Amino acid sequence: MATKKESYSARLDIDYPKKLDRFTTLVRAIWAIPIFIIFSIISGGGSGTANAGGIAGAFFVATALMILFRQKYPRWWFDFALEFNRFSTRVCAYLFLLTDRYPSTDENQSVHLDIDYPDAKKDLNNWLPLVKWFLAIPHYVVLSVLLIGAMFATIFAWFAILFTGTYPKSLFDYVVGVARWGVRVTAYAFLLTTDKYPPFSLK
Repeated sequence: MATKKESYSARLDIDYPKKLDRFTTLVRAIWAIPIFIIFSIISGGGSGTANAGGIAGAFFVATALMILFRQKYPRWWFDFALEFNRFSTRVCAYLFLLTDRYPSTDENQSVHLDIDYPDAKKDLNNWLPLVKWFLAIPHYVVLSVLLIGAMFATIFAWFAILFTGTYPKSLFDYVVGVARWGVRVTAYAFLLTTDKYPPFSLK
């Protein structure tokens, strides 16, 4: 049994649903419009300077500068990033049919995302934020391929849910694994919460 010390600092699990609603699955693209609009607004998906990367880009730059020059990662700063990523993951889980529960803005629901809070002076090299995005390039390449697979898996699952009311477990595990991989890369390269290089693994 793995201990917390042995596990990666960013972890994602999504509860497997035994039954899914066929009607909401059928109209999921329409049903998700309100929460997607909310997500777009708070993530800076509108006009103006937000087009340069929105809240994610601004957070990355600000955090990199904070670690580089002050060797600090303020707790409130981290808490905001964690809750924002939890919300975005709930939205993605809903869009990818992994859950029937409409995404909450504050409750974890069936999506469990945890990231360990770092001690910036002890756990983080203050120069690594300058190159982490570059070091993660192999992950971007692999993830781009895995995401294509996840899209096809979701399309297949959509038909399966309409006919059987269930999401095939092997496809569910694959899509969740891709999301888990993405969370680890995000924590390393963009949230800058760890210096440990992400494993090439869906588990």
